[in-house]
Amino acid sequence: MIEIDTWAHERACWAEGYQMVAGTDEAGAGPLAGAVFAAAVILPPLEQIAGLTDSKKLGEKKREALYDEICARALSWSVTWVDETEIDRINILQARLRAMRRAAETLDPPADFVLVDGNRDAGMTFPHRTVIQGDSLSANISAASILAKVSRDRYMLRLAEEYPQYAFERHKGYGTKLHYERLRQYGPCPVHRRSFLKNL
Repeated sequence: MIEIDTWAHERACWAEGYQMVAGTDEAGAGPLAGAVFAAAVILPPLEQIAGLTDSKKLGEKKREALYDEICARALSWSVTWVDETEIDRINILQARLRAMRRAAETLDPPADFVLVDGNRDAGMTFPHRTVIQGDSLSANISAASILAKVSRDRYMLRLAEEYPQYAFERHKGYGTKLHYERLRQYGPCPVHRRSFLKNL
């Protein structure tokens, strides 16, 4: 099995003269409820964090542990979101890109180059490039994917307390059988994405 160099994309940026290279990713594009979250992270060059990978490949406990480690060791990190009202107004693709752009733009200290997960240009105002499957290929994007996922999951747990009838703690807003059953029983609440419920 070939081991992936998860710093290859950052090395390429450093070779071009950039120093503060960030990764950005989002979480929560698919759910029927709640905001889409994004994070941006600048890790110290070649920092080795055991288990760092795409958040979707990790269990909840591991993600939580890595969240704390990333925040403690990063040179800079930021988490932002776009709420369900804005998602309905501009569509989920534009909301995802806006969230990632906000995360990158609010880094302090700032990035001078950003690696963006996926194949869509997020409209950054500074140098950047997209990386397909970046959450598995870039250390900084992997770190961002974990911060975004954990932040969104924590947010959905808060919504579960506010709207207990939907069991958000169990499905995090995704379109599971349980979620659709609760939607049919109670109808949508203020945090549901109306543009996602057209076939309900």
